[in-house]
Amino acid sequence: MKKKLETVLIKPAGPDCNMACSYCFYLEKDKLFPENMAHRMSGDILEEIIRQVLEQGERAVSFAWQGGEPTLMGLDFFKKAVELQMKYGRDQTVGNGLQTNGILIDEEWADFLREFQFLVGLSLDGPRHVHDRYRRLRSGDGSWEKVVSKAELLIKKGVEVNALTVLNDYSVRFPKEIYAFHKSLGLNFMQFIPCIEPDSVTPQKPAAFSVDPEGYGRFLCTVFDLWMNDFDKEYPTTSIRFFDSIFFAYVGRTPPQCNLLKKCGNYVVVEHNGDVFSCDFFVYPEWKLGNIKERKLCDMLNSSRQKKFGGKKADLPQECRKCRWLPLCRGGCTKDRLADPKEKSLNVLCPAYKMFFAHADKHMRLLAERWEKENDVSWY
Repeated sequence: MKKKLETVLIKPAGPDCNMACSYCFYLEKDKLFPENMAHRMSGDILEEIIRQVLEQGERAVSFAWQGGEPTLMGLDFFKKAVELQMKYGRDQTVGNGLQTNGILIDEEWADFLREFQFLVGLSLDGPRHVHDRYRRLRSGDGSWEKVVSKAELLIKKGVEVNALTVLNDYSVRFPKEIYAFHKSLGLNFMQFIPCIEPDSVTPQKPAAFSVDPEGYGRFLCTVFDLWMNDFDKEYPTTSIRFFDSIFFAYVGRTPPQCNLLKKCGNYVVVEHNGDVFSCDFFVYPEWKLGNIKERKLCDMLNSSRQKKFGGKKADLPQECRKCRWLPLCRGGCTKDRLADPKEKSLNVLCPAYKMFFAHADKHMRLLAERWEKENDVSWY
């Protein structure tokens, strides 16, 4: 079946960033683009992306602007992007998501983001001691104070904001503190992203700052209980993206989170120079699909290389195939299988998923039964 063009992830400033987070996996991608010190998307590339997405895309399409740090492009770049969306749109619903560290956000930015209904994912790892552990400015100073002030500004201005929290070897120890901190700021939409990066010396092992599976499992169980305790009568008052996505599976719907799908490869990544890759975590030469100046996005999304990439996710070891939780986790994200790539290997986070599903299954089933009985789609 031909895949539909619904989402495109765009890296307008490539791997460039105004911070130097210790666990960042994307900063090193500058080696792929050695021709320039600074990486910035041209107006021609921007227009070609938007034209193709809106001409080839579905009735509802979304643009995800990420980095590096996409706000390095400046506000005028995004104003131009919206103008082009209006120019090429065909009576479509167009969504924009901006993932940012928040450092460059000011009142003019906030007003623009609210006016054009951008969904902002703000990178904020929690209270100061957690956030500043790894999220530092290039000067070496902590970034917490700046980021919190930008969170407050965005919320005050009425911008829709999600807290994007990376779970590492340190932050995973503080589930209650992080959850309470986000709520205290008014960040009731949270995404917890487990950090698993290969060790630079022994790539088959996680780097020291990576989250450990047992700790991640305990974190999920604790936050799940906090999430459940915060229900108002029968409805959640906070949104945890992983729990929301899992709930979709419990009620027989397709989870919105790609690592919970049977196969991946349902979107593409466009770098600043127009190069197109299979996935945000696989921006490598072997997974380059072409360049937007030479090929159509739809053709690249449905290319044999992208199909091969998507199929890798379902190529699981026997232990996975026999696991009772496979219909829920689907083996997790392909990038988190760190063993010899020639072998079928378990996801590093497999013990965490087993711990969480064993803990949450009964509650999720009850929630799903209630939802199906009421046929109440108002939750999601």
